[in-house]
Amino acid sequence: MSEDLKCYRCGESIAMLSLPLSRRDQCPQCSVDMHVCKMCCHFDSRITRQCSEDGAEDVSEKERPNFCDWFVPSGDAFDPNRKSEADATMVALNALFGDSNEN
Repeated sequence: MSEDLKCYRCGESIAMLSLPLSRRDQCPQCSVDMHVCKMCCHFDSRITRQCSEDGAEDVSEKERPNFCDWFVPSGDAFDPNRKSEADATMVALNALFGDSNEN
């Protein structure tokens, strides 16, 4: 299953990480934490708690590492549309404020 996993934020393969994902595992591309609600198969942004598992504790910060016992990494966590929107927002911000990477 790990060969199907992609970072929920950038879409980079995380196949090199061993399962189960550790609370300290990060994406090799964007360094975002992997043991987070948004990477879990129980994450559902359409419901109030954003978690379909009734037995799970409420986690307020969905992109922060947690100790949830119900965590199961999802192969569908990456949404290319959400990434496109984030990329477009960064381009607009860089155009407005200037690219901070320029010297």
